[in-house]
Amino acid sequence: MKIALVTDSTANLSAAEIEKYNIKVIPIPIYIDDKEYLEGINITSEELFESQRSGSSFPTTSQPKMGDLITTFDNFKDKGYEAIIYICLSSGILGSYSTLMGIAQSNPDYHLYPFDSQITVRLQGYQVLAAAKMIEKDSYSPEEIIAKLAEIRSTVDELFIVDDLNNLCRGGRLSNASAFIGSLLNIKPLLTFNDEAKIVAYDKVRSMKRAVKKIEQEALEKIKSLDIPEDKLRILIIQSNDAAQAEEVMNYLKAEVPKAVFEMDEFSPVIATYLGEKSIGITWMIDVEQMEF
Repeated sequence: MKIALVTDSTANLSAAEIEKYNIKVIPIPIYIDDKEYLEGINITSEELFESQRSGSSFPTTSQPKMGDLITTFDNFKDKGYEAIIYICLSSGILGSYSTLMGIAQSNPDYHLYPFDSQITVRLQGYQVLAAAKMIEKDSYSPEEIIAKLAEIRSTVDELFIVDDLNNLCRGGRLSNASAFIGSLLNIKPLLTFNDEAKIVAYDKVRSMKRAVKKIEQEALEKIKSLDIPEDKLRILIIQSNDAAQAEEVMNYLKAEVPKAVFEMDEFSPVIATYLGEKSIGITWMIDVEQMEF
């Protein structure tokens, strides 16, 4: 069965991965001072932060343009694809999943299967790569791929910190922001995704140093309690413009979970729009690279 695979730019896929598996990547727009930038094409996270330091307007994002999506799906249909799987950024951050479901219902001839990754960056990317491997195997139906992706998604977990809540609050991406706005100076919220794939603060700690130490310890407890064997686990440390801190976190966890696969990642420009500089996340999931499909 000829199945097309689509994702958005927040998945942080490499050019080699995109080419190898023939993945269509839809860039997400970022707007700064009324100028449109496209993630993965003409803006980096560092450029976004630099624009903010220079006094630009607060950056905003939007879903991919409806016209671009329809053109993409029409092209796949014209090329004889029998189904399209679209793995999108968490529905708690951007409304793409709802839009895609609407397109799928209104255009049954696309045979479009939207899938909410409920996460972002490389954790989303590994869900895309899992789908790519199943498509390459050519023995899975779209429904079977979606079901397998749901199993993989269930292994994803994360804890993260932002240095400044301003971006999350102004961007409206923190569900319980009112509990933390106006908190004492230097309070750092500890964040995660809830069951609705929305970012929530679940605790707060004074100072970044203490906050990092706390999520290190909490992440380690969660990781140690998993049913996944340590050597089948991928732990990703994700940062925005603070590689040194991320390296320290990675070294701590490597000493405690030496058999796991570790990876450093960077929050993409769209996600950096909401999290701001000096954000850091400890995330983990089953290691898709070791799975047999």
